[in-house]
Amino acid sequence: MDRTEHLERIEALTKQIASLPKGYLSKKTIGSNVYYYHQWSEKGVKQSRYLHDEEIHTLAEQISRRKALQEQLRSLKAGPQTVQISERRNEVASLKCTFMHKNTAVAEIEIDEATGFVQKINEVFAPEHLPLGIPVVKGRADRAAFNDWWADRSIPASRSGVREALETLEISNTKTLLVRCYGLSLSDQYWICPDGSGLEWANINFFDHEFSDDVGDILFGENKKKDVLNFSSPDNTSDGNLKKRWKIVNGKRCLVKGGSNPFRQQPFNEVIATGIMQRLGIPHVPYTVIWDQGAPYSVCEDFVSKNTELIPAWRILQSQKRSNNTSLYRHFVNCCEALGIKDVVPSLDRMIVLDYIIANEDRHFNNFGALRDAETLEWLGMAPIYDSGSSLGYDRLPAQMRSEQNVICKPFKKHHTEQLKLVSSFDWIDFAQLTDVEELIAEAFSGDGVADYIDDARIKAITAGVKRRIETLKQLASSHTSAGEDTTEDDVAENIAKKYTK
Repeated sequence: MDRTEHLERIEALTKQIASLPKGYLSKKTIGSNVYYYHQWSEKGVKQSRYLHDEEIHTLAEQISRRKALQEQLRSLKAGPQTVQISERRNEVASLKCTFMHKNTAVAEIEIDEATGFVQKINEVFAPEHLPLGIPVVKGRADRAAFNDWWADRSIPASRSGVREALETLEISNTKTLLVRCYGLSLSDQYWICPDGSGLEWANINFFDHEFSDDVGDILFGENKKKDVLNFSSPDNTSDGNLKKRWKIVNGKRCLVKGGSNPFRQQPFNEVIATGIMQRLGIPHVPYTVIWDQGAPYSVCEDFVSKNTELIPAWRILQSQKRSNNTSLYRHFVNCCEALGIKDVVPSLDRMIVLDYIIANEDRHFNNFGALRDAETLEWLGMAPIYDSGSSLGYDRLPAQMRSEQNVICKPFKKHHTEQLKLVSSFDWIDFAQLTDVEELIAEAFSGDGVADYIDDARIKAITAGVKRRIETLKQLASSHTSAGEDTTEDDVAENIAKKYTK
């Protein structure tokens, strides 16, 4: 490229960038509703505009495109060597891959390297191995549904500190991180194999092989330590809004997860929930608390193996169409039964009871689900309960905890009292096992450093609330005969899990 062409290219890119919206998307949760905003700066003044649902996807693509073009512009301005690299990248605007399910070739796809979106789904080889809920009509997979699944796989743009991390990583959006790690995860066995790469799952999966800490370090706020980063990390495919990362501890894959300001209470809540489930015999993922630089984090071992995978409830809901007069609870149970997932109702009974005891506000459809064999597709049953941190008034003052007003409920009903009506049996509860719940809570909050975030008044309010709800549950159990009437009344919005992940 000569100097004239170089300048013309810079001018063209500058015009394209100017035509696209700048800024970023933000999300606010008010009560049980989620609202999205476009935020940007204009002459040093911060601007904000509410977004309607139909605007969100298009605007996100435009902002991602602007950032990708800005990267190209910086490369052009940096000098001839970088210009040549940028040109080569532009020659291959899309990455051709085979979409894989462990060792099974599922489909041919093409991914836009600038935005991370799937541009095309060509031949489908094994439709039964596509992610659950992606329809195939006349041999063609639904690309919009596939992109929804692919986007859900990426780090949410709303996660704490993610915008700063992207700047440090010099990446335009979180979906491009998926391509850097071939879409590999520690939750399932899906991945992409670029054409001509010769890659095999056995040689690159994160269950058998070590992975880089580079992305995790930056997501946790550390400065960039080296010029060339290793993007091979399951942190690229971790969902949720709280700060989190994967670490290998004594040979085990463990998820480390933080809490939100100002109380950083979620890690302690996970330990309390663990103790309650142990006492009640509820299948669960055990959590402990560690401290790093004066902040608490919860730690749990990965419950998915290289032979199994987690299918979130949100994907299970997509396996059948729901009629308007069918409740969300009944629709989920129907989907599970049609798929052949066993013991769904008893598992949901235990989850609903636990969530009532701990006043869980965030049991959305993407943090519970079922396990299946990744090769045979055999359903192994409901997954153990995990991710119970957003509970016990984690973001409320003690007076608000005592009043229990505006406590949000998910995934089926908006209020815990209504959701309890779905429980088919309380006979399995041994209330005698909960007599030491006060000691359990006190022990969870007894570590050094806890007082920096949580005081005695807060602990007392948490304890009183748990004991009060256990007593209410006892009374309900003593008079309970059968599940409540299954209606759509008080149902949550079905797409609440989908909104949560964006």
